Amino acid sequence: MDLIPAPRNAVPHEGGHRYAFGADPALDAGPGTADTARWLRRALGAATGWSLPDAAPGTPGELRLRIDPASSGGSGPEAYRIDIGPDGAELTGASAAGLFWAAQTLRQLLGPDAHRRAPLPGRTWSLPYAAVADAPRFGWRGMMLDVARHFMPKDGVLRYIDLLAAHKLNVLHLHLTDDQGWRVEIKRYPRLTGVGAWRARSRWGHRASPLWRETPHGGFYTQDDIREIVAYAAERHVRVVPEIDVPGHSQAAIAAYPELGNTDVVDTAGLEVWDDWGITENVLAPTEAVLRFYEGVFEELLDLFPADVSPFVHVGGDECPKAQWRASPTAQARIAELRVGGEDGLQAWFVRHFDGWLAERGRRLIGWDEILEGGLAPGAAVSSWRGYAGGIAAAEAGHDVVMCPEQQVYLDHRQDGGPDEPVPIGYVRSLEDVYRFEPVPPELSPEAAAHVLGAQANVWTEVMEDQGRVDYQAFPRLAAFAEVVWSQQPAPRERDFAGFEERLATHYRRLDALGVGYRPPGGPLPWQRRPGVLGRPIEGQPPNV
Repeated sequence: MDLIPAPRNAVPHEGGHRYAFGADPALDAGPGTADTARWLRRALGAATGWSLPDAAPGTPGELRLRIDPASSGGSGPEAYRIDIGPDGAELTGASAAGLFWAAQTLRQLLGPDAHRRAPLPGRTWSLPYAAVADAPRFGWRGMMLDVARHFMPKDGVLRYIDLLAAHKLNVLHLHLTDDQGWRVEIKRYPRLTGVGAWRARSRWGHRASPLWRETPHGGFYTQDDIREIVAYAAERHVRVVPEIDVPGHSQAAIAAYPELGNTDVVDTAGLEVWDDWGITENVLAPTEAVLRFYEGVFEELLDLFPADVSPFVHVGGDECPKAQWRASPTAQARIAELRVGGEDGLQAWFVRHFDGWLAERGRRLIGWDEILEGGLAPGAAVSSWRGYAGGIAAAEAGHDVVMCPEQQVYLDHRQDGGPDEPVPIGYVRSLEDVYRFEPVPPELSPEAAAHVLGAQANVWTEVMEDQGRVDYQAFPRLAAFAEVVWSQQPAPRERDFAGFEERLATHYRRLDALGVGYRPPGGPLPWQRRPGVLGRPIEGQPPNV
């Protein structure tokens, strides 16, 4: 059936029969199914021209939607079943989320043109008689989108939510702040976006490149934009995890409010939003005033990201240079006062403060794996990015983990070793490499393995200047990643990559219908290349660390 991600069970009926839909099928939406019915009428209706009227009372509709918690068979709330026969199709979810994933499978079964935004002339619609029973392997199936380095306008974020949902991915981690830009409106601190959302120019290529794009770059999401993004995602059963980075990666905030920086060693009033890539030395000062400032930021953020949709808040906590703290009398006095043993302890103190602050407000802190180095509260979770090691240590210590090792699932890394790959970054991570990624390291004990919530693929945008570049780097590898985190898989070397490639031939047509500028199997098209723009390729196989 060429479904991606592959379902647990998909059994075509003998004889190859198909159910042919009429001009405007009736929809029988049972209790609790209104959201999926609404989505079907919008998304499927756009492609087919159907209005999907309500079935007449006492008359079974050609499409039937049901929610039945008992239908999961112990497979969890996102489980679903589809039964297609001579009376049409019945979709049953163990929850509203399960039913929505069933609707995504239904759209795939109808064919690639069901992903278009208007019907093609003369197109008819049918489904194969079949039974599909499915449920995900992991509860956290995500993508991190860096909108700080290159801003993605709101409509692009909404589009990516739809693309995640089409692949049964259910977490969008938004990297909202960094040295190169602050992307969310905070009303009590208007200069965060008035100043911090804009930089004068951008490096064109990796930081070794001598080229510059002299056009100012920036943008931000208003608070209503964020509310719209969160609501749009929730309708599609996608959770949005906001990230505000502390105490490093903060130059954009310091440029807006110089008092946030280490003013006793740096003229922070002279700083601007950073126009280069990498890690700047300008980090937050370890003062009570800075803590109060960021508490104000997080207070507004929590209002924008309700707990039922966004129980986790990401605080970064990574890549914090210590040179300014070592030189700062204020920082050194703070180290002595807090008795944290040095600059590393000071970084941990920052994270632990917000760990407790968020916990008091019913939220869970998550951060990059550096946050392990100072000790964590029991409810905190870890994004393991430097490899598997941080995730292993966190899980064995009883912390929940999201696996996102850069050597495996950083989608800014190049897809091929050929000379035409645009701005080649990092190791070669081919489609097959991503397909063979395993989120649960075999050395984890069963108790620790239960703490692996799932995984996410990270899309850092230093060298992705627009939506087309993000599409190229993300797809088709994100489809392979989606199958890794959704489908039940054998050991990495035993996975049927050839079978996945066969199904991908149909999936490329779905991506074409959705307007995704993916990397073709034969390599980049002429307009996808960036000849002469330096990247940072790393040769050889990535270490398994």
